[in-house]
Amino acid sequence: MTIETVLPNTNSVLSTGISTAPPRPAVQPSVVSNVATFANTFKARAINSGSVDLDAIFEAAGQKYNISTDLLKAVAKVESNFRADATSRVGAMGIMQLMPGTAKYLGVTDAYDPEQNIMGGAKYLKEQLDRFEGDVELALAAYNAGWPAVKKHGGIPPFRETQAYVPKVLGYMGGGEVTAGMLTYNGFDMAGKINEAPESSNKTFNINEMLAQMLFIKMIEMQMSSASTNSSRVI
Repeated sequence: MTIETVLPNTNSVLSTGISTAPPRPAVQPSVVSNVATFANTFKARAINSGSVDLDAIFEAAGQKYNISTDLLKAVAKVESNFRADATSRVGAMGIMQLMPGTAKYLGVTDAYDPEQNIMGGAKYLKEQLDRFEGDVELALAAYNAGWPAVKKHGGIPPFRETQAYVPKVLGYMGGGEVTAGMLTYNGFDMAGKINEAPESSNKTFNINEMLAQMLFIKMIEMQMSSASTNSSRVI
């Protein structure tokens, strides 16, 4: 996601001030919701510096749901490269890239919290493994494309993304130990620099982009409020 996706004509808006008539972009509710959620999480954790051992969380999730830790890490590697702040173009959130509806179904109240996210992803993947009687390939396909698609096609769906996704996860799983590493909160430098950059740039939710989006949304809210006040005046 680029800033221009959510901030069309950004320069004219920022340079001319709030008095300029605002553009009318289609700001998706899911984007606004994700920005607000991550902003609250960010502010809460920026107060204190510290580190979270992601490998330990994956181990705990594997034990809790009786699922291979290596499989969980491989999924997370492909989904977000262990980025706790990752948000996809369609709104999938966090390390295991949970969609808002899936997160709600799993009882995850903060999808950007590493422990909640990993535990939720492990639970969901376990459900797919149980649904497809332990078939890892079908479970991964269901995790990526949804189990109804797997049922409909009687196997891995003929979707380009899913066709590439399954062998990629299995490749990481069988290619030696995958280390998630430490997630460090250091002032306002939240995550972002752990390990390497995500493999897919559309999975990255850059903090500067987030702040720019928040600024734009706030400006629109202020202008809408002002317009509403002016229209209610009796002349």
